[in-house]
Amino acid sequence: MTEKLSSELEQRFLDVEENLKVVRGRIEEAAVQSGKSPKEITLLAATKTVPVEVINRGIALGIDHIGENRVQELRDKYTSYDLSNCELHFIGHLQTNKVKYLVGQVSMIQSVDQMKLAKEISRLSEKKNLSTDILIEVNIGQEANKSGVLPQNLYELVDAAAALPGIRIRGLMAIPPAGAPEKETMNYFSQMHQYFIDIKSKKIDNVSMDFLSMGMSADYYQAILAGANLVRVGSALFGPRNYH
Repeated sequence: MTEKLSSELEQRFLDVEENLKVVRGRIEEAAVQSGKSPKEITLLAATKTVPVEVINRGIALGIDHIGENRVQELRDKYTSYDLSNCELHFIGHLQTNKVKYLVGQVSMIQSVDQMKLAKEISRLSEKKNLSTDILIEVNIGQEANKSGVLPQNLYELVDAAAALPGIRIRGLMAIPPAGAPEKETMNYFSQMHQYFIDIKSKKIDNVSMDFLSMGMSADYYQAILAGANLVRVGSALFGPRNYH
């Protein structure tokens, strides 16, 4: 059994190495096509359901940003991550009562979508005498079952959250509707880029639009073409998710 586990792990290590080369190549190609340097694009490995040994193998290969979607999973893995040269982000839907497990543990919370959540991050960051980087998540497709601030409320949330102590707004994040035609997805990405540019031009105190986080395994190439500079790639790196 141990031998089988070991060979499966070895195969996953090899797969990650090969997949990472492909993803990096695609990122480089998209960056050049959009007039950027590949160094301007941050690759974040989305590590939901991925064993820590496989994550750390990716880090050893040069992945320097990882992101978890679930608070409990992050907590379970936390002491085993090799974070000496890697940032850990939280990228999933976040409930206010779980913020206490993230402040001081992660480099960035990418999924802030309401003032109540921003206030709790602010409160706990102040309590710990630190500052937490956040992205404002936008429900760009205005989907009823998805988290994110609605586009029409985005500017109001940015202004209000920017006034809070203990947090720094570093940019925006979005997940377009799954399975949408490519043209429609590109339209959503373009809208997000426009919000990003508009907010940056306002030069609001405590708001630095450094990151536009959008694009996942199926559409990171298109996202970069539309202006993303942080892409969250999971299955294209680690293979299909195993939920068992």
